[in-house]
Amino acid sequence: MGAVMVKRVLMIAYHFPPVSGSSGVQRTLSFSRHLPEHDWQPIVLSVHPRAYERRRDDQLADIASATIVHRAFGLDTARHLALGGRYSQLLALPDRWVSWWLGAVPAGLKLIRRYRPQVLWSTYPIATAHLIGFTLQRLSGLPWVADFRDSMTEEDYPPNPRVRQTYRAIEAAAVRRCAHAVFTAPGAVRMYAQRYPERSEKTWALIENGYEESIFDEVSSPPSVDFPRPLRLVHSGVVYPNERDPRAFFDALANLRRAGELTAHSVQIVFRASGSEEYFGQLLRERGLEDIVRIEPHISYREALAEMLAADGLLVLQASNCNHQIPAKLYEYLHARRPILALTDPAGDTAGVLRRAGIETIAPLDSATVIAAAFQDFVKRLQAGTVPGASEAEIARSSRRSRGASLAALLEETIGR
Repeated sequence: MGAVMVKRVLMIAYHFPPVSGSSGVQRTLSFSRHLPEHDWQPIVLSVHPRAYERRRDDQLADIASATIVHRAFGLDTARHLALGGRYSQLLALPDRWVSWWLGAVPAGLKLIRRYRPQVLWSTYPIATAHLIGFTLQRLSGLPWVADFRDSMTEEDYPPNPRVRQTYRAIEAAAVRRCAHAVFTAPGAVRMYAQRYPERSEKTWALIENGYEESIFDEVSSPPSVDFPRPLRLVHSGVVYPNERDPRAFFDALANLRRAGELTAHSVQIVFRASGSEEYFGQLLRERGLEDIVRIEPHISYREALAEMLAADGLLVLQASNCNHQIPAKLYEYLHARRPILALTDPAGDTAGVLRRAGIETIAPLDSATVIAAAFQDFVKRLQAGTVPGASEAEIARSSRRSRGASLAALLEETIGR
């Protein structure tokens, strides 16, 4: 880091410690940790923690000392403004945290006057963050980098037509006003370049997610446990019922069990912090899999990384309707250097990352028959110790430090333009 840090970026991010339950927190947190290595001082404009539905304090210590953090007023409409459990949709457009806009815009203007940042940066998936970025850009004239990560809108997403219309308006305004629009998967870059052909190809940028190696270094690898014991497979993180629908996987497991190819003594599967626990529990009861598949609650980030390191194998679920998205956990899986079974479309971006890393244990998420065969083969290869791991070159390329360098270069280009 240089002796004098004169460049500053105002980072507008809903997900920031102490929020819990979203991988999005790691993106902003890691950028704020690594930008100072490139002489950029981050100023994070987040929301008051009262707005978070779930909170944990375990990552507050990971906020770098060079990071200035301001937490502006904001409420969760569903929890703070509802009467009898009901609230007007107008109070939740574009999302339940739209009141954050009321606190963040004046707070952002004060931060701009005090610290004189050279560039604004806002990050989705909370649409209000881009609304704040758009407003501050209009009021300050500062160049703006809009970190979309994934697509804001699809033909049928968000499912509510009014919400989708509002999202599309914010998306179009952001694309029109931003200097750069950043995505985490190449398919999303292509989608937006086609959707907004009036923008130059220089508008679009790819900065993937990654793993934070400094935190991995703090997590001890567990001691090896001798066989015989059940193989332990782990899926870490949210399983969206539509985008990561596990029903075909559960059907495959049930079919293998009926055929005598799978028992609770041979394999144990953990879904950690999956969300929709009641729904998934019902699916497991209907298939008689409760003793093989366990739905487990949230644990701290470091505990989750330790669980990955202790697993015999790691599971990825990603449906074909998300071919232009890549789960953030995938990069942490790569760094964990555990065998990976990916249930995803072989033509999607998730499969592309895995193949680039030398991993071919991939099967489509929507075919119970293909999954059953792939799962059997994966288990046999685990038992034999013949499942290939990720290439060291791809692991090194996927670090958050590397992604921070990419963002710093993009910010330099932005102020240069």
